[in-house]
Amino acid sequence: MAKKSIQKKGNKYGIHRVIEPVGVLPQPAIKVDNNMDEIYDNEILCDVITLNVDSASFTDIKARAEHKEERVAEIMTEIVSKYGKHKNPWTGSGGMFIGKIAKVGDALKDKIDLKKGDKIASLVSLSLTPLTIDKIKKIHMNKDQVDIKGKAILFESAIWAKLPDDMPEPLALAVLDVAGAPPQVDRLVKEGDTVAIIGANGKSGLLSCYVAKKKVGPNGKVIGIVHSENRKEDIEKSGFVDEIVIGDASNAIDLLEKIEKVTDGALCDVVINCVSREDCEMGSVMITKDLGKVYFFSMATSFTKAALGAEGIGKDVEMIIGNGYCRDHADYTLNVVRESEYIRNLYTKRYC
Repeated sequence: MAKKSIQKKGNKYGIHRVIEPVGVLPQPAIKVDNNMDEIYDNEILCDVITLNVDSASFTDIKARAEHKEERVAEIMTEIVSKYGKHKNPWTGSGGMFIGKIAKVGDALKDKIDLKKGDKIASLVSLSLTPLTIDKIKKIHMNKDQVDIKGKAILFESAIWAKLPDDMPEPLALAVLDVAGAPPQVDRLVKEGDTVAIIGANGKSGLLSCYVAKKKVGPNGKVIGIVHSENRKEDIEKSGFVDEIVIGDASNAIDLLEKIEKVTDGALCDVVINCVSREDCEMGSVMITKDLGKVYFFSMATSFTKAALGAEGIGKDVEMIIGNGYCRDHADYTLNVVRESEYIRNLYTKRYC
């Protein structure tokens, strides 16, 4: 009788997969081991169906590829081949994936509710996830999604969600990619607040507007900030944005003047930055009241620019880094889509 092979014991946080530099966690690591022939006892092996590349990363890759699909495919394949994961070396960010469970490590089989064939969405960044790409099947240039044939490893500490059966997979994937924003907005905003969402027309932006409006109530105000005139139509029709401001968040002084006008000089209690462009830190800070809060959900945010810029103008605001995870965030955000027929219909049109 053949002996059953014993799986190697892995570290909870995945440091056993780190190649360079040894001893760091997989996310800051330069290179990880993406050998899928054998898994460790506390790993989950997945057959990947679709990558949802984070907006900042995909915007950067498309620009470098001059918006040519073939070149986008080459760049993504090169990143994974070189680093063992899809961590954009220019933005440092990744994304997430949907896939089917191929194998669950022996140490996890009795601990988690997953079996072979279950379809899940990863809720941890591709920037730390060991990944292989065997083939790129289709690139959805306007959705930040790439259909592939490949494999990925989730570590014991990873978070994931089974895909809901009451909405299309591309919709669920798009929503789960930004699932951290809406519940964080729920925590930060209170009744009567004036809240500005920069990038209000985007995936995380519109969800944040919806939650903010529920929280501020009839005595509060939600201001949706968009970059151009052609981006305001979806917000105008939503019914949960009180004011729309067309402005460039990288032009801090101009944006400040526009927000002063719509708030009678009072500025905003809470500002949510959802844009995927650089140099929008000071626009966010300057339109916030003293002792107000700025939530940077964008992966394009520079801590240095935000911190030193606020110091330079003598602005005392609480600045919060957008954590892609908070407890029960997947269920919370999926429920927002179930609750808002407008968002569900719009996002189905956008992402399906």
